[in-house]
Amino acid sequence: MTEIRHRTVPANGLQLRIAEAGEGPLVLLLHGFPESWYSWRHQLVALAEAGFHAVAPNQRGYPGTGGPAAVEDYTILHLVGDAVALIEALGESTATVVGHDWGAPVAWHTALLRPDVVRGVAALSVPYSKRSPTPTLTGLRSRFGDNFYQLYFQQPGVAEAGFEADLDRAFRRSLVGLSGDSPHIRPLVVPEGAVSRTSGQRRRNCRRG
Repeated sequence: MTEIRHRTVPANGLQLRIAEAGEGPLVLLLHGFPESWYSWRHQLVALAEAGFHAVAPNQRGYPGTGGPAAVEDYTILHLVGDAVALIEALGESTATVVGHDWGAPVAWHTALLRPDVVRGVAALSVPYSKRSPTPTLTGLRSRFGDNFYQLYFQQPGVAEAGFEADLDRAFRRSLVGLSGDSPHIRPLVVPEGAVSRTSGQRRRNCRRG
């Protein structure tokens, strides 16, 4: 049975925690939110058995890797820099970069900004789109209201307090609510004073948004 190995790799000023399997051409797998390398556990094995070196890091700010406290240190340029630095730290000059959810824009922008190191690019859930003339947060606020999760997370300490009150419950409800097990897939609209809610609450909030 193919083994998934774990280690920490210094790259771009971070200690990136990675899961990896196999040997061969490098395939970099970038997770989304709220996820980690674990989302790629099946793909790591499948790619390794197909003759690739599959690597899934916990990205900047995620467990095992961590990152700086300053919000301005989490731009797309920083995330692309992490991906490029990891490719180099692994002793490779190129890689196929694959992203899911929030990892997809990182994959797309890595290919756009550093085509010299990207052999191929793929994305799940989030397709490539050109830059909008409207600022992203302005567009999200107009469409979904102030409690769309990306806007909710802009409030320092608020989301942290909500999650930390019951981490297990908050993550389970968020993940199930956005999974195929939920009968109603909707953007994560957070009710006042909470970080997650039932499918029915989500459906009502989205109608109001």
